[in-house]
Amino acid sequence: MGMQKSPGGSLFPYPYKGGELFGVHYGSFFTNEGALLARMKAEEEFIAKANHPLPLWIDFYETKLTDQVLIEFSKSILRLQRQIPKLAIVGCSFKDQRRFHKLGKKSGFEFPMPVRFFSDPEEAKTWLVSEEARHQ
Repeated sequence: MGMQKSPGGSLFPYPYKGGELFGVHYGSFFTNEGALLARMKAEEEFIAKANHPLPLWIDFYETKLTDQVLIEFSKSILRLQRQIPKLAIVGCSFKDQRRFHKLGKKSGFEFPMPVRFFSDPEEAKTWLVSEEARHQ
């Protein structure tokens, strides 16, 4: 498969340290929930159509994570679970990380793949392509 660009402009697949991943940028939407949800839908359709499972790196820097955004994001990840063997989420405050977990418990939702939260994007990408991440 040759490299393509996703609706958000990310390279797919993105080569990194001898492996491949896909980075999705949901950052810098600030409080524009409508635009963020539209991007999520477009990226989900792109990933589903590509049918090329890759570890996924999500950037939420400078984006307000409302309950609706967290719910829609979680539903999207569930629909794409066969395409996402590992998930790294970057740019969430500790408070938002707790909200992810609370919403999951409240709704009975659990991500079906290994998931980690990171503050450093390079650490997240390294984890996604590492042997440790592949065998968790």
